[in-house]
Amino acid sequence: MKEKSETGGGYVRADQIDLKSLDEQLQRHLSRAWTMEKNKSKKDGEEGEAALQRPLNDTITRQEWEIDPSKLIIKGVIARGTFGTVHRGVYDGQDVAVKLLDWGEEGHRSDAEIASLRAAFTQEVAVWHKLDHPNVTKFIGATMGSSELNIQTENAHIGMPSNVCCVVVEYCPGGALKSYLIKNRRRKLAFKVVVQLALDLARGLSYLHSQKIVHRDVKTENMLLDKTRTVKIADFGVARLEASNPNDMTGETGTLGYMAPEVLNGNPYNRKCDVYSFGICLWEIYCCDMPYPDLSFSEVTSAVVRQNLRPEIPRCCPSSLANVMKRCWDATPDKRPEMEEVVSMLEAIDTSKGGGMIPLDQPQGCLCFRRYRGP
Repeated sequence: MKEKSETGGGYVRADQIDLKSLDEQLQRHLSRAWTMEKNKSKKDGEEGEAALQRPLNDTITRQEWEIDPSKLIIKGVIARGTFGTVHRGVYDGQDVAVKLLDWGEEGHRSDAEIASLRAAFTQEVAVWHKLDHPNVTKFIGATMGSSELNIQTENAHIGMPSNVCCVVVEYCPGGALKSYLIKNRRRKLAFKVVVQLALDLARGLSYLHSQKIVHRDVKTENMLLDKTRTVKIADFGVARLEASNPNDMTGETGTLGYMAPEVLNGNPYNRKCDVYSFGICLWEIYCCDMPYPDLSFSEVTSAVVRQNLRPEIPRCCPSSLANVMKRCWDATPDKRPEMEEVVSMLEAIDTSKGGGMIPLDQPQGCLCFRRYRGP
């Protein structure tokens, strides 16, 4: 459903998408598809009924985002979350990551909770399957929970509980950007690498914003690295299409330390909350450190909103990069640049003369963060 903005552009209103209706339609389609599959083995006398159902089945096979479970092999767990696990896998011969969402056994969650989780799943699929950018994790497909869904492991076929759904995406062997930064915590990154990682993330976010999508949980844990160390934005579990009216986007979505003041304060927000989070990520990429490591949730919330607390920028940081950080994490959303401008600012930085953070164990090391570290 689209609503015209004052400038005439079309915005997709996330709050007006009838996810429950889409979910019910999908379930009906899947039921017909499975029925069709069973009918294939029946005799000629049932061909008339099968012929009537064939157009419906054809529609199912053409769903852009639906996977063929028979082509999916699930391997070991590589990550665990609140509502499920992420596995390595193979889909149709391609290395993939498989996100299994387990919403709990039937009877252990209310109908409202299940409906909410299904709506979130449908939203993630609806957002992700249309995206195509080198700095956004490639979506391969998904399937809704079905009591008749069988998934092949390396050793056998297993039946999945009816509440399990899965999302299949490209596998990024480099792991999370945060893990890469932690590995380089002491020796730091070359300035050229810092700017390249930042550019990857900035270009990905600029693309999402051009598609009217606000990620809402921009953090280094949600950024993955492929085999060439290219950053790819992942985890669209809380992403949503940008509302025409910022007042329609509220709620504390995001992660402590990366959340913009307006989000922490429960105020309406827009894509500029991603720009703020990018500023924090940029600081983290440069410093290979965590923002506010010694503060509690309440302390960070209060200090960021009321005292304009931001991470301390090292003295050794080039002013060209420090300026990007400061502009991105400005307290006033309207003063923050668009991500498209951030890309231009980063592209203009000269990395030929160095400028990376100097490791602490070097004689000329930067002392800005010594109080945060052990000996």
